[in-house]
Amino acid sequence: MITHYVGIDISYKTATVAWQPAPDDNPTVEEIQQTPNAYRKLIQRLSKLASPQQIQVVMEATGSYWMAIAYALYDAGFVVSVVNPSDPKHFAKLQRQHAKTDRIDAIMLMRFTQQQQPAAWTPPPDICEQLRQLLTLRDQLKQLRTQVGNQLHALQQNPKTIPQVLEIQMRYHRQLDQDIKQLKKQIHTLLHTHSEWAQSADYLMSIPGISTISTAWLLVATHNFVRCDTPQQAASFAGLAPYARDSGNKSGYRSIGGGGHKSLRDTLYMASAPASRFNPILKPFYDDLVKRGKPKKVARCAVARKLIHLAWACATKQRYFDPNFQQQAQVA
Repeated sequence: MITHYVGIDISYKTATVAWQPAPDDNPTVEEIQQTPNAYRKLIQRLSKLASPQQIQVVMEATGSYWMAIAYALYDAGFVVSVVNPSDPKHFAKLQRQHAKTDRIDAIMLMRFTQQQQPAAWTPPPDICEQLRQLLTLRDQLKQLRTQVGNQLHALQQNPKTIPQVLEIQMRYHRQLDQDIKQLKKQIHTLLHTHSEWAQSADYLMSIPGISTISTAWLLVATHNFVRCDTPQQAASFAGLAPYARDSGNKSGYRSIGGGGHKSLRDTLYMASAPASRFNPILKPFYDDLVKRGKPKKVARCAVARKLIHLAWACATKQRYFDPNFQQQAQVA
């Protein structure tokens, strides 16, 4: 049973911590440095309130600044919650709290935890963070390659371009290509070094349209689907679930977006292109939507949503993709 709630406002070098020693006491607020020694002192101080298992600590997922203190508190036995920054923000608006300082934010996080009691955070396996870093770097290099490619194109069209400048730009573009290919190889190797994730990766990559990169993002974003109990939750988590937008004279309008895991949504949308051509289940589904007059982008979003449904089923049921599975089940 949780008896004490702690709010921590995170910044680069410091963290502001707020808690109530007793229900009727004024909040105690302290600023600590983001160092292991400061974490140890904070753990000792909080442990005097109650046993760590009775203390829930909440912080916002702000960049990567929260990770060190979250791991320290989790390893010490505290109930740690890492929340989306938008949740406390909306809570503060409901409380008509317009002022914003580190002290106020820490107290607001403490109040938010007392009333909302967010779910406890569990650190993902090491392979999750390793893959996330490789995938993020690959995405960044791809964006950079696009910029360099556009600059290279402009230089090639300029009759006054200096040959040395053109050569450096071309060499830079080739190096980015090589780095991106090498990262893909590292991601593929890493996916198959972790026994549990390697098995899930094999199941996912059996789905026509799902590539190595799509598989990696699916596993990283969902923590091998432990975050999603149903395929509908998985689609919503990716931001691919359509929501009703009925207001006034506008009725029957549904749209996606405005939330969810952007990288996962983007990679599934890219995967929808080959899936709509080669996946024996999704190709007729896509063709039917286009035939009925749906815009191709809308049809591809629907295919992306179907893809994550298939991925959830294959990974959680530990089955390879089988286009005849439903027919076989009906016959049986």
